[in-house]
Amino acid sequence: MEKKSTTQKLMTNWRWWMCALLFIATTVNYLDRQVLSLTWKDFIAPEFHWTDNDYGTITAFFSIIYAICMLFAGKFVDWMGTKKGYLWAIGIWSAGACLHAICGWVTMHIEGYENVAAMSAVEAGSGAALAIASTSVWLFLAARSILALGEAGNFPAAIKVTAEYFPKKDRAFATSIFNSGASIGALIAPATIPLLAKYFKSIGVGGGWEMAFVIIGALGFVWMGLWIFMYDKPENSKFVGKAELDYIRQDDAEEEKAGKKVVAESEEKSIPFWKCFTYRQTWSFIVGKFFTDGVWWFYLFWAPAYFSDQYGYTSDSGMGIALITILYAIVTVLSIFGGYLPKLFVEKKGMNPYNGRMLAMLIFAFLPLPALLVQSAGEHWVWWAAIIIGLAGAGHQAWSANLFSTIGDMFPKSAIATITGIGGMAGGIGSFFIQKGAGALFTHSEKMGEAFQFMGFEGKPAGYMIVFCGCAVAYLLAWVIMKSLVPKYKKIEA
Repeated sequence: MEKKSTTQKLMTNWRWWMCALLFIATTVNYLDRQVLSLTWKDFIAPEFHWTDNDYGTITAFFSIIYAICMLFAGKFVDWMGTKKGYLWAIGIWSAGACLHAICGWVTMHIEGYENVAAMSAVEAGSGAALAIASTSVWLFLAARSILALGEAGNFPAAIKVTAEYFPKKDRAFATSIFNSGASIGALIAPATIPLLAKYFKSIGVGGGWEMAFVIIGALGFVWMGLWIFMYDKPENSKFVGKAELDYIRQDDAEEEKAGKKVVAESEEKSIPFWKCFTYRQTWSFIVGKFFTDGVWWFYLFWAPAYFSDQYGYTSDSGMGIALITILYAIVTVLSIFGGYLPKLFVEKKGMNPYNGRMLAMLIFAFLPLPALLVQSAGEHWVWWAAIIIGLAGAGHQAWSANLFSTIGDMFPKSAIATITGIGGMAGGIGSFFIQKGAGALFTHSEKMGEAFQFMGFEGKPAGYMIVFCGCAVAYLLAWVIMKSLVPKYKKIEA
């Protein structure tokens, strides 16, 4: 006991600084992703005459391009190495975020208008308005494509760093911490981005939204400087002491005691890309991402518009900011516990990491079910809608932290980023269907009015009800399929 206490005192804690860097990168990632969702309805759409379907098209194609890029991003990170791979990823997505700012200027010149006011004044539904909308949508798609290309590298690189710096029993907790950056980014975004856009619009700097893209996008370049200085593999890092390195490598020590040969990552045989698809473990991860990533992205991309459409609280109003902020505060606080729960199962119940994770994921799969009540509860009190969506979002983030950690449980380190990328591709495809489907459904249901009905709701509220129902049951469906594919823990050997 005394020896253990002495070792703990001597242990450095650089792994948690790495976790903090991953957290910051993920926060910036989601801030960049959120600028459009928080400015399109009340700032951008009036300039370009966008409909819900136009916005749905942009978010859907962002999702599918992200999916395609994710398929290769993981392999790129494994090939390039964590340090260089992460730098390329965040540099590209930060540049893409800033490029959104020039879409209005380019649209104005292509369509031949002297200023934004002239574009806004065009009669809604006219040929000129449709031309402006079409041109601007294509330009935003180009900028979103660059953003998607870079952002595809974030999670493969982050999961790889987690596997490098944490033993298996701590990975879900570490992942839940850095993954909470998604919630923190979504939490900071509504309190800052609409106000930035409103301020710059008030002083005559374009429509205001342009500077929001530039300022938020520039944060990634700051992070790159920190990453260059702070990151190295634990065995090469001057900040990692022997006691911490032994702690990080405890899984290898246990395998050696069990008589298993431990191979260093640099000596591991890499799994051929297409061979990854022959493993049930890969398909389990694909299923988990395909069914659930789109749910989170729906909440992320559509929640501001939902509160504006259904309750009249615009994204730059005090109430609109408060609703989104509380929603993501709930997500942030509750989701961190999601990574700690399997740690308790492993340490207190003696379960192996995979079984502990799957049990935790089953528990978290029930949290999104109250989304079935969002519409009816929101009619009585709008805060119920925010709270329920917050609980559903917390369930997703807790689920996601554990889902990511199953890769490190079952695959060698040399394949972790590749498998993460493959799963991310599946998540992007799932999101494409939800985003495009939601945009088209909302536009159609709004036009149909009372003729469009579902579960007691009419028009656009009925459209929202359909999507919320799908979001509510997605996790339980995914868990059942995942468990049937991989009923017991089995590690893949390269």
